[in-house]
Amino acid sequence: MTAANTAPSPGAGHGLLEGRTVVVTAAAGTGIGFAAARRCAEEGATVLLSDLHAQRLARCADALAEAIGRAVPRIVCDVRSNDSVVALVDAATAELGRIDVLVNNAGLGGTFDVASASDAQWDGILDVNLSGTFRCLRAALPGMMARQSGVIVNMGSIVAWRAERGQSAYAAAKAGVLALTRCAAIEAAPYGVRINAVVPSLALHAHLEKVSDAAFLQKMVRENEVFGRAAEPFEIGNAVVFLASDYSSYMTGEALSVSCRRA
Repeated sequence: MTAANTAPSPGAGHGLLEGRTVVVTAAAGTGIGFAAARRCAEEGATVLLSDLHAQRLARCADALAEAIGRAVPRIVCDVRSNDSVVALVDAATAELGRIDVLVNNAGLGGTFDVASASDAQWDGILDVNLSGTFRCLRAALPGMMARQSGVIVNMGSIVAWRAERGQSAYAAAKAGVLALTRCAAIEAAPYGVRINAVVPSLALHAHLEKVSDAAFLQKMVRENEVFGRAAEPFEIGNAVVFLASDYSSYMTGEALSVSCRRA
């Protein structure tokens, strides 16, 4: 048994997504997107990675291919552009034959107080996190609804529920993602399509540590996380796998919290 304050190992896959096709946005790098893509692949899925950054995407897709021993298709996409999103869905459908699971992971953070925020700061965060999720939903749903099957997993955040200073735009966007998840799920349910969200607490990875203040991250862990550590990205990926799999067949419109925060 692993102590709570010691990160566990990812563990072996169990074939939960065998035969499924999965598309993950913002999957290049060291964060939740790549971890979720890898966990889906380890559970047997054919995974297509997408990201805005072409060179980083190529490196990550090659690294995943080496790790799982099979080819990993990749497509550059900017979720701020509807044309780019439609092109992603069309190309992924052509490459994979269909999209069984879409993981809407693309996100953009930023820390600023409301009183000093510019329109550009506010609009930029909402455009990527909320409108980007909407664009991907809108592009992917018709194909899933026509096939009478499919799963969409949106990425929320704990700040949608618990206030943090300087996070008004990000929190508003992520709260919007949860509301979008609930409403879209009702529309999709008659067609056999499920839409849920994962709500991570704090997951540390190299990119976050690079762009964040180390003392602040340590304070967040010390004051909020009862296990005495942040989540590993693959632990969020495990929740994505669960929602993508048949183990969550009676869940739609739900927000699955992955957190050990104090109430």
